[in-house]
Amino acid sequence: MQSSEAIERPAGKRWVTWLLRLPDWAVGLITIVILLLLWEIGVQAGAINVYRFPPPSKLARALWALLTSGFPRGVTVILHIKATVWRILKGYALATLLAIPLGLVIGSSPILDRATHPVITFARSVATISLLPLAVAWFGVGELSRVLLITYGCFWVMVTNVIHGVKSVDPVLIRAAHTLGASRRQIFYRVVLPASLPRIFAGMKVALGLAFLVIVAVEMIGTIEGLGALIMEARTFYRTDMTMMGMLTIALFGFALANGLDWLEDLLLPWARGLEEVER
Repeated sequence: MQSSEAIERPAGKRWVTWLLRLPDWAVGLITIVILLLLWEIGVQAGAINVYRFPPPSKLARALWALLTSGFPRGVTVILHIKATVWRILKGYALATLLAIPLGLVIGSSPILDRATHPVITFARSVATISLLPLAVAWFGVGELSRVLLITYGCFWVMVTNVIHGVKSVDPVLIRAAHTLGASRRQIFYRVVLPASLPRIFAGMKVALGLAFLVIVAVEMIGTIEGLGALIMEARTFYRTDMTMMGMLTIALFGFALANGLDWLEDLLLPWARGLEEVER
């Protein structure tokens, strides 16, 4: 007669094999569900403070309240999301339109690269959020100051990556194009730009994450619409559940936009899928 250990071992192996066969998204979903169940059980058992860490059931009720009655002052979560996403898109798009052409020009010119390096390094080192008082003083408490701060933060990250992308192009490729009789224009569009695109997309992803960090700070002043404003108002009224819902909503939209950039990169750069991860 087999021992209990011998009987359980094949079952454990089958369980591990089943998990390994699941796609990544399914494993991630199972992990999240287990964590939420443990969270709920911990609160119900009194092991976790309900005021500091509201359980998932309370967060679900908070989400329903945001969808129906809204918070604060009747502002629903849809309005908060629209305000935040629209501000991020405007600032991010403006930074992209400025940073990519400028970075390509600077990266292609050693003289410009040496001349602008100290300025770029200094400006990139300035914390974007620390500029909030100046932005309010210069542009007022309105949409312009919020969008420009997002643009500022994203711009320096993008332009740095674009410059490094151009400078890191393999010289052998450029010499080979010269040997084949390509003009400077052809070399730029057919060699330099395609080779720089992986680094450019890497900078865009990093800048997108920075945009979500900045938006929380800029929406805490002078507005009641936006996920940052939702978090601020919830803190004022000690609504931890609303605060966490605002945080989760920002995280979900950041995750969705980051995956959208990944999809766009795979669509435009199918040849780069097998390459090593771009150094960031």
